[in-house]
Amino acid sequence: MMQNVHLAPEEDEDDLYSGYNDYNPTFDTEDLENDTAFLQAARTSHGRRPPVTAKIPGTATSRPIDTAFGSKATLTSSMGRPVTGTVQDGVARPMTAVQAAGYTKAAMRGSLFDPLGQARGPAPPLETKNPDSSEEKIRQLEKKVNELVEESCIANSCGDLKLALEKAKEAGRKERVLVRQREQTATSESINLDLTYSVLFNLASQYAANEMYAEALNTYQVIVKNKMFNNGGRLKVNMGNIYLKQRNYSKAIKFYRMALDQIPSVHKEMRIKIMQNIGVAFIKTGQYMDAISSFEHIMSLSPNLKAGFNLIVCYFAIGDSEQMKKAFQKLIAVPLEMDYDDKYISSNDDPHTNLLIEAIKNDSLRQIERERKSMAEDYIMTAAKLIAPVIETSFAVGYDWCVEAVKASHYVELANDLEINKATTYLRQRDFNQALETLKMFEKKDSRVKSAAATNLSFLYYLENELAQATNYADLAVSSDRYNPAALTNKGNTVFANEDYEKAAEFYKEALRNDCSCTEALYNLGLTYKKLNRIDEALDCFLKLHAILGNSAQVLHQIADIYEIMEDPNQAIEWLMQLISVVPTDPHVLSKLGKLYDNEGDKSQAFHYYYESYRYFPSNIEVIEWLGAYCIDTQFCEKAIEYFERAALILPTQVKWQLMVASCYRRSGNYQKALEKYKVIHQKFPENVECLRFLVRLCTDMGLKEVQEYMTKLKKVEKLKEIREQRIKSGRDGSARNRREGSAGGDAGGSKGERLSAKLKALPGTNEPYESSSSKEIDASYIDPLGPQAERPKTAARKRTEEDDFADEELGEDLLPE
Repeated sequence: MMQNVHLAPEEDEDDLYSGYNDYNPTFDTEDLENDTAFLQAARTSHGRRPPVTAKIPGTATSRPIDTAFGSKATLTSSMGRPVTGTVQDGVARPMTAVQAAGYTKAAMRGSLFDPLGQARGPAPPLETKNPDSSEEKIRQLEKKVNELVEESCIANSCGDLKLALEKAKEAGRKERVLVRQREQTATSESINLDLTYSVLFNLASQYAANEMYAEALNTYQVIVKNKMFNNGGRLKVNMGNIYLKQRNYSKAIKFYRMALDQIPSVHKEMRIKIMQNIGVAFIKTGQYMDAISSFEHIMSLSPNLKAGFNLIVCYFAIGDSEQMKKAFQKLIAVPLEMDYDDKYISSNDDPHTNLLIEAIKNDSLRQIERERKSMAEDYIMTAAKLIAPVIETSFAVGYDWCVEAVKASHYVELANDLEINKATTYLRQRDFNQALETLKMFEKKDSRVKSAAATNLSFLYYLENELAQATNYADLAVSSDRYNPAALTNKGNTVFANEDYEKAAEFYKEALRNDCSCTEALYNLGLTYKKLNRIDEALDCFLKLHAILGNSAQVLHQIADIYEIMEDPNQAIEWLMQLISVVPTDPHVLSKLGKLYDNEGDKSQAFHYYYESYRYFPSNIEVIEWLGAYCIDTQFCEKAIEYFERAALILPTQVKWQLMVASCYRRSGNYQKALEKYKVIHQKFPENVECLRFLVRLCTDMGLKEVQEYMTKLKKVEKLKEIREQRIKSGRDGSARNRREGSAGGDAGGSKGERLSAKLKALPGTNEPYESSSSKEIDASYIDPLGPQAERPKTAARKRTEEDDFADEELGEDLLPE
């Protein structure tokens, strides 16, 4: 029993690391390279491993194993288990590693610890690439193709479509060279299909952008027909878009449907867009029922504003009022998917929160929300204006229904705009009383709506020349909303009409300070400076306006007119030439150009523009007179007859033009025609002295018997003319004498003398034709189709293309020299 009892040593001298040097001889791998059995087993896996040769003789069958306590344990022979690499029971046992990878004791003996191999020195340099190798050439060519595609896309985004197409074509050429090189080097299996797809797709897109639709379709066909491109069928949408631009709607619908069949149902948004394109194509072809089915399907799956509006248009086309109402309700029920203005209102006095709100009030997301909201309001307003006149018995009842429907939606703010639109519709129908009544309903509304209504009321009264009412409503509009530029502009107009130009300029400036893009205020400010004779400031206003509006005919005319006032005819001609490019058929501008060239002494250019003006408006007396005089100066009297006969038709009560026709006959040597014309003139104006004188001269030269008769008439008319002149002279002397006397009785006599003098003055003199009315009355009754002469400031209620008409000069009435 005591043999298993171990007594503790008297002193605690136990070695903590004892026994660690003892090991199992089985795991001794130092002499494996001398073990023939192991080497045989490593070379072949057939047969069993022979018994392991013992290191110590006499221990072939067993080997003692040292224990941690110094005792030996007996190890069974290695013949008892299958040797590594041998076959047992028909199954080969896998070989195992018997040596650590990269680390041996032998390697460590006599050497330093250097796991990173730094003692071996620096690594050899990398092998340099051979630029002449085929792989390197292919790689560089592929890189160049990618760069060309990127440059093409960038050029397209910058608006340089021609350069984008050139880059796309060059990329296509280099990509084909790349494919041929891969085929020559027997590496066709490594062809980059994605690169080929991107090159072809970019080339087709650039063709379409440059409106080369045939080439674009051919390129798309190459992609679609190639089965190696998995998603090439989706490009049929692009082909359908091209056919839609070419107005080949049947093919567009065909390709849209083919693309729709190849797009899986998981891509819901893309399918909705394609169906919307199909509906638009059906509208273009007049197949409204098919379009309705497409848009109804879209509104049931994913309603949006465009589909809803197009649905209303289709129902309007077929005249279904009930369905129009339902479609309008669907339109106003479309969610905008955006937050409203509540999140931009601060609910506390936290400075950090207020700073954050100020930062996001005008950020890009806020701008997108405003654009989306504005687009929704435009669709709803347009739809209401479209269906209101047809869904009920009258447009007023229809507008009322639309207003009630909008009030029940989340577009409540649009209800007031619809009411104002209703008043505008009354204006278009010339029903001013109803328009005024509708607008007056907004006087008790909130400030924004009240200001808009008062602005329109001021505009209406201003057009009706009721300046008092226009001023009252302009004041109301300004007091309701001081920052409303339209209200300030109309207030300036009322002040302008009262000829207080300095004050009017202040209102226009305030309107511009509130909204620098208010073109009406800027235009009216230019007119005001022109009235105040501040020409440089007026020119500055119109030049700014030209930079904003571009090719505005009114602005160009004002600039040219200012340069003419500044006596700079070259600049005036240059701006009028720009104006002609905008309105090439405006007769007044053409005549103005002719006048400027005439003043410069360029008669040929003056004739060209005067003739063009006459061609578009053959009733301008000034142009007719100039053309007739030009023909006489150039010895084309027969041509001048045409112009003077036109003038005689326009003003038949003036003898001047008929005398000019007879004079042209006489100058051209056609005395018989001249005599007949003078006889006709004498029948119409028997007391015309000039006509009788020419009759006497012609009859004398031609030896006619009527010469004595015309001489007698001429003497009577001249005598009558002398009597008239004496009466006029005596009347003037009597009135002057009465004024000198200053008596009470002389007042009545003076007034009687003045009445007699006025009657005598009304009679035609020797050099004036006898007329039933004076020339001033004729001028007043003559209606110029170009409009009134006076310039008026622009009103701000709505934009017009012709707020100010061009001024015509007074008609000259001097006879041309014989």
